[in-house]
Amino acid sequence: MPTLPREPAAAPVPPPRWAKVIDQTRCIGCHACTTACKSENEVPLGVTRTYVKSVDAGVFPLARRAFQVTRCNQCDRAPCTTACPTAAMFRRSDGIVDFDKSVCIGCKACIAACPYDAIFINPEDGFAEKCNFCAHRLDVGLAPSCVIVCPTEAILVGDLNDAASPVTRLVNREALAVRRPEKGTHPKLFYRGGHPAALDPLAAARPGGGLFMWSEQSAGPGLVVSGHPAPAGAPNNSAAALLSYDIPHGMPWDWRVSLYTLTKSVAAGAYLVAWLLAAAGGLALDGAILRWIAPAISLAFLAITGALLVWDLEHPERFWMIFTRPQWRSWLVRGGFILAGFGLCLAAHAAAPIPAAIPGIPLAVLAAAYTGWLFAQAKGRDLWQSPLTAPHLVVQALVAGAAALLPAALLTEPAAAAPLALLLSIAGGVHLLLIAAELMLPHPTVHASLAAREITRGRYRGWLLTAVAAGLAGLLAPWAGLPAAAAAVLGIGAFEHAWVQGGQSVPQA
Repeated sequence: MPTLPREPAAAPVPPPRWAKVIDQTRCIGCHACTTACKSENEVPLGVTRTYVKSVDAGVFPLARRAFQVTRCNQCDRAPCTTACPTAAMFRRSDGIVDFDKSVCIGCKACIAACPYDAIFINPEDGFAEKCNFCAHRLDVGLAPSCVIVCPTEAILVGDLNDAASPVTRLVNREALAVRRPEKGTHPKLFYRGGHPAALDPLAAARPGGGLFMWSEQSAGPGLVVSGHPAPAGAPNNSAAALLSYDIPHGMPWDWRVSLYTLTKSVAAGAYLVAWLLAAAGGLALDGAILRWIAPAISLAFLAITGALLVWDLEHPERFWMIFTRPQWRSWLVRGGFILAGFGLCLAAHAAAPIPAAIPGIPLAVLAAAYTGWLFAQAKGRDLWQSPLTAPHLVVQALVAGAAALLPAALLTEPAAAAPLALLLSIAGGVHLLLIAAELMLPHPTVHASLAAREITRGRYRGWLLTAVAAGLAGLLAPWAGLPAAAAAVLGIGAFEHAWVQGGQSVPQA
C-alpha cells in the first residue's frame, strides 16, 4: 500500500516583538494616558510611569506648544537589565522590559543606567517601577490602558513581526524618531512628528527655580530644578523654547555613594600602600604596620564601605540576594564579590600574610577600580563614561592609603614616615592632574559638558574648590605631615561628592 506524503511540519511561530509609536502630530496634551496608567497600575501620587511633557517653542507670532509622551523606551539593549544585580529588571521573550518586585533590592542601579529617566522608586513600597507596556493586558489580548483612553489615537502598539500591523508599517515606511539613539539601546518607542525641542531634554530651557506654568517643583533631596540655557548645537537652538510642564528629575545615588567611594579608597589603599612600601624596602615584613595595622585599617574601612552600600538600598534586608541570585553582567554584583573576596584575604592575613597577599593585592586594586566600571554602566550619565575614572580611583586609593598609614608609621615605624609622605605627595599630584583632565578636557557630549559645568561653575563648585585646595595642601605631606594627610583625605571626599552628584545633575527626559 503506497504511503501518503507527510505534510511538512508547521514552522514555529516566533514570539511577538512589541513596539509603540507615539504620533505627536495627534497628541493634544490631555494627560489621559497618565491618569489611565495610574489607575490601571495603581501608581501612587508623586511618581508616574508615563507623563506628557510640554514645551513652548518659537517666538510670537510663530509660536506653538509641542507635546511629548514620555515613558520607558522598551530597549532591545536595555542598560537597566545589565546594571540590575538580581535580574529584577529583565527582558521578556517578546521584547518587553519588565520588572519583578519580588527580587528587587532597591539599589537604584537601573535608574542610574536608564538614559531616558523612565524608572523610579515607588514611594509606597520602595521598589523600582516603570512602564511595562501593560504586559498583563497584552498577555490576555487587551491593549494597554493608555492606548484605550487616548482620544485622538495618538498611541499605537503593535507586533513588529506582524507585517500587517500599523506600527510595523509606520516603522518600516516613515522617518520616525527615537530618543538618544547615540546610546545604542535600540529603543522600541518611536515618535512620529515629534518636535526636537521636546524630544531632546536639553533643547529647551528649564524655568529657573523649577517654576512651571501648572506647577512648582520645590528643591528637595535629589531633585534637579535649576534652569539652564539651551546649549549650543542643540536641535532647537535656532528658536526659543521653554519647558512649560515637566516632572521632577531625581538623583538616585546620594551622599552615601559619595562617601562609600572614599571609605573604599582607604580600605583598598592601606593594604596596597603597605605592600608597595614593603616591596621597596620601606617597611619590615614582620613590622607592626604590615603585620596587623594595615590589614586592620583596611578591614575596618571595608566594613564601613559595606554598611554604606547596604544602607543605601531601599530594601537593605535583601542585600544577600546579590550573592544568592547574582546577575553577573552587573558591576554591582562583581563589586560585591570583589569586596567579599578582599575581606576574606584581609581576615586571613593575620595567619598567613604572604599567601593572603597573593590574591589580596590584585583584589585590592580591583576593589579600588571597579566603581569606575560600575559608573560606566550608568548609560544615562555621560560624565561617568570617562575612561579615566577607574585609574583615577586607583590613584585616589594610593593617596588615601598613604594618608591612613602615616600616623601609624610616626608611632611604630618612624623610618617609614618619609617614604609614605613622599608617596602621598606624588600620588596627590597625579590625583590633581586627573581632576583637571576629567573636567577640563573636551567632553564628547553636551550632557557630559553640562554635568562638568555643574561641578566647575554650578552647584558643586564649592566642593570642587575644597577638593583642589585640600589636594594642594596634601602635596606638602613631606613637610607638613599629619595635617597634609588629613587634608588629602578631605580633598578626595569632596571631589568624589562633586563627581557623583554632578554626574547625576543633567535631566534625561
